[in-house]
Amino acid sequence: MESKPSQLLIDLRDVVKTYETGAGGVTVLKDIDLRVNEGEFVGVVGPSGSGKSTLLNMITGIDRPTSGEVYVAGEAVHGMSENQLARWRGKNVGVIFQFFQLLPTLTIIENVMLPMDFCSVYKRRERKKVAKHLLEQVGIAQHADKLPNALSGGEQQRAAIARALANDPPVIVADEPTGNLDTHTASEMFALFDSLVDQGKTLLVVTHDRELSKQMGRVIHLLDGRIDRDQNNGHRRVRV
Repeated sequence: MESKPSQLLIDLRDVVKTYETGAGGVTVLKDIDLRVNEGEFVGVVGPSGSGKSTLLNMITGIDRPTSGEVYVAGEAVHGMSENQLARWRGKNVGVIFQFFQLLPTLTIIENVMLPMDFCSVYKRRERKKVAKHLLEQVGIAQHADKLPNALSGGEQQRAAIARALANDPPVIVADEPTGNLDTHTASEMFALFDSLVDQGKTLLVVTHDRELSKQMGRVIHLLDGRIDRDQNNGHRRVRV
């Protein structure tokens, strides 16, 4: 049986991002062209200040390019209004942060349900069941009714992953998701990311950990705001 051909999911065309400062303009991204297919696991690596987080912000619509175009799942992200972006992001992109960003006064399951309440992807009576299933998927269903500070760092990050999956988005982006975790827990997180890719999700992960990046399907190297073509020709893992 023939496998389904991959579909282009993320398409950045000549993206430039310049921030204005008191000392003048600082260009963080320079002529970025990037294409990511459905179901890819892509790492983004590079030295501090190379533009890694800004690149993710372009894809999620958290920030806008100074020039160039950003398309995700066929939608022109760069042309949306703020209201359109908020709705679009809630349904199409799950974001995982280094420091979890769980609301401390809500239980774990309530944190996971928040994106559902915002986007109304599921009927109200279905949301708790879906959230519980997601917590089972990331292995912390037993902590559903606890507050975040009762969980370890690794457990909180698993909760953050469940929250990112709440509305079943096709794209998951993570900015240094293991930077606050020990080596063993970080390896567990990457195994979880691998399982999400196996389920058809597309993941882009910024990481400082070169060893963990070797577990990814493709690695994008940024240097001084540009994609380092020499580095990028060297590494691609074959998934079997």
